[in-house]
Amino acid sequence: MRLKNKTALITGGTSGIGLATAKLFLAEGAKVAVTGRDDSAFAAVRAALGENALVLQGDVRSAPDMRAIAARVKEDFGGLDIVFANAGRAFPSALNDIDAALYDDIMDINVRGVVITLQAVLPDLREGASVILNTSFVAQTGAHGISLTAAAKAAVRSLARSWSYEFLNRKIRFNAIAPGAIDTPLISKWGMSDDWVRERKAELAKVIPVGHMGRAEDIANAALYLASDESSYVVGTELVVDGGASQL
Repeated sequence: MRLKNKTALITGGTSGIGLATAKLFLAEGAKVAVTGRDDSAFAAVRAALGENALVLQGDVRSAPDMRAIAARVKEDFGGLDIVFANAGRAFPSALNDIDAALYDDIMDINVRGVVITLQAVLPDLREGASVILNTSFVAQTGAHGISLTAAAKAAVRSLARSWSYEFLNRKIRFNAIAPGAIDTPLISKWGMSDDWVRERKAELAKVIPVGHMGRAEDIANAALYLASDESSYVVGTELVVDGGASQL
C-alpha cells in the first residue's frame, strides 16, 4: 500500500497508460480521479476502477473544463497528493506534413494542456505533492519522423525542470516519465488499417534493444515510484522507460 491515504488525478486516464496507472494507484491504496474526453467508455472504466475512483469528462485544452474537474476533485478528495499529467497525442509529422491544424492539435494537447491542468489544480496540491509529466523518448532521439511531437514533449520536459524550482517552497516535486514505444490504443487512433498497425508494431519491436514494445503497465510502475514517498529525493528528473531505445 505505497499510496495509502493519498489522492491522485490522472488526465487521459480512461485508456492505455492512464488507465493502467489508475488501476495500480488504486491497488496501492490511493483514491483516484481520471479524466477523458470520450464518455462512451466511462461505464466500462467505472466498472474496472471501482468505488474509490472518479471518472470525469473534460478536455485538458479547456480551462473551464479543467477548473470544473479540479473543483469536483477538491469536493470529493479535499486536496491532491499526486497529479499525473498523462493526456497527450502523438502523430507522425515529417516537416512537409505539418499544417496549421496538426501543429495546433499536437501543441495544444501536449503542452497547453499540461499548463492548463497544473493551473487548475495548483491551489489544491498539498505540501509534498508529486507531479508527474508524460514526455517521450522521441524528444531524445531525433530520428523517428515525428518531429512535432518530439518538440512538444521536449517542451514538457523543460516545464518539469522549471516548475521544480518554482515550487520548491511548497515542497512539490515535479518529474517526468519518457515512455518508449508502448503497445496502447494510441497508434490505432491514427486512422490507419489494421495491417498497417501490425506492421508498424513489428518494425518498432525489431529496433528496440530488449526486443519488444512496452506495456502500459511498464509506465504505470514508473509512475508509482515517482508518486510514492520512495522517490522523495527525486526532483526535476526524467525517467526514461523505453527498453533502451534512446539509450543504447
